[in-house]
Amino acid sequence: MKPIRKTALAATALAGSLGLAAFGIAQAADTPIVAIMGATVFDATGAAPRLANVIIREGRIAEVGPTVKAPRGAKVIDAKGQALLPGFFDLHTHWTPGGMPATTPQIATAYVSAGVTTVSDFNAAPESFAPRRQWLSTLVAPHVNFAARMSTPGGHGADWADTATTKWVNTPEAARAAVKALVPYKPDLIKAFTDGWRYGVAPDNTSMDEWTLTALVDEAHKNNLKVFTHTVSVDRGEVAGRSKVDVITHSLQDRPLDAEAIEILKAGGTADTPTLAVYEPVKPGQPARDPDESPNAKQSFKKFDYALGNAKALHDAGVIIALGTDAGMPGTPHGVSTLHEMELMVRAGLTPSEALMAGTAKSAQVINQLNDRGTIEVGKRADLVLIKGEPWKTISDVRKTDRVFIDGKLVFGPGAPPMTANQATTMPSVPAKAQIDDFERADGRSSLDTLRTDDPDGGLDRTVEISQRIPRGADGHALSINARMSIKPKPYAGVIIPLTRGSIQPVDARAFKGVRFEVRGDGDYALGVTASSGRWAAPFKAGSTWQTVEVPFSALKPASERGAKGEWTASDLTEVEFMGGRKGGEKFWLEVDNVVFF
Repeated sequence: MKPIRKTALAATALAGSLGLAAFGIAQAADTPIVAIMGATVFDATGAAPRLANVIIREGRIAEVGPTVKAPRGAKVIDAKGQALLPGFFDLHTHWTPGGMPATTPQIATAYVSAGVTTVSDFNAAPESFAPRRQWLSTLVAPHVNFAARMSTPGGHGADWADTATTKWVNTPEAARAAVKALVPYKPDLIKAFTDGWRYGVAPDNTSMDEWTLTALVDEAHKNNLKVFTHTVSVDRGEVAGRSKVDVITHSLQDRPLDAEAIEILKAGGTADTPTLAVYEPVKPGQPARDPDESPNAKQSFKKFDYALGNAKALHDAGVIIALGTDAGMPGTPHGVSTLHEMELMVRAGLTPSEALMAGTAKSAQVINQLNDRGTIEVGKRADLVLIKGEPWKTISDVRKTDRVFIDGKLVFGPGAPPMTANQATTMPSVPAKAQIDDFERADGRSSLDTLRTDDPDGGLDRTVEISQRIPRGADGHALSINARMSIKPKPYAGVIIPLTRGSIQPVDARAFKGVRFEVRGDGDYALGVTASSGRWAAPFKAGSTWQTVEVPFSALKPASERGAKGEWTASDLTEVEFMGGRKGGEKFWLEVDNVVFF
């Protein structure tokens, strides 16, 4: 780390002698300058903590040093007795409705208040990247890297998601094609689910083979994208290393790592985010458990011990350990789990300083953002956290957040403006348009320029569904849905028409009475409408000849599979879906046209 420290000192000296213009940092007179004075700075370069003042201009760190003066007119923050660190990273999160907390603004608040300023979200569909980036720009939020998801057909990560959310690949050619198809969405990284379905609870015939993974990584690297893999076993870790995966995004936890496996990971340049927080058998606030209370409990404790030991072994061997938590999964709340992950790294055997490095500079390095953030150096983005303590001595002090800065702005703590925008739970609604889809576009997108997606039941054995645009004679085109039901209770299939791109921004349809469409088919179906409160549905029938069906909003009831909570208002709708079910093994067909609000 010495070269980094020398570079930081040289940059500070040059900034003083040449001015910030030499570093491309503007000095607009109308932009507040922030001076953090008297802090003990842990700069994450490898240098020991030291007393220093930090000056922020235009969202960047302008000066760092013990003798730096507060510029005239600067907003001065007295930080004597406090620690100043780079903002923390969490490279593995899921911003899911089922997480804790549940909504995007709430999740953003949880991270900001914990001093977490950069996260990676592994849960978003590519179609949602642009609208979610726009939404986040209106909130007080960390920087969010969006991961494009890839798995094998029926594999983990593809067990619930449509093929637009998670690309399905099982050959090198398919992997390269999928990466190319994702590039236009401007993902920040690729997440590949490579381990097969649900940790061996079903036959492991869905793991991604080494040829496919190698091609996926190679194509991603050609497009300047890092690849993270869901990998939990030592053998699959070796596959990741040989494929030159950038980061294994879980603990290797089925057995202790041997020297050969460690060398394979080192040779591949593969780092690890062990996500200890999600695997901890007894999480903070939970009652104590006896490891011998059941075979499952005994296995959980054993695997966690392997995870701790393997994280330490990798670190000692020089493999980069960065920070990820799998937050949003059960018992792993957003924000505080990031801080707890550093505590668990210390439990694994890292020093507090090494855990802090994992949560800052090392995470920035593996996501290829170290030139922009992750250390406190001149020219870096001013994402910073002030802490009332000395976390390099006592790691639990990371919980003593006092103030948080993102892009040089005070966003949390004394003097920060209220997070008013974060009090909403959804984006503001826009007026709904009458026409939803006439199926005349040949590119798979609706009349609203949204991407239609298939929605069969999930799992390893899932309904096989094909939807396609077909000719309808003089009436243009229609949507055809054909499905063969999986062998399970209540199998189903459907097609979702988002009302806005990525189903992120809701529409207000209170000016309308319901949904009208033309349809023909072979029996019973349902119209689904998704609102912020959940899924609502109403049944309808279709015969062999075309007919017009009107479903008034008053006919909608909470759907049995994904029921709604609260009252129907029509003010926050995101999707319309045509769906149906049959007995296991049976087939159905449905044709739909001219879908409108009436």
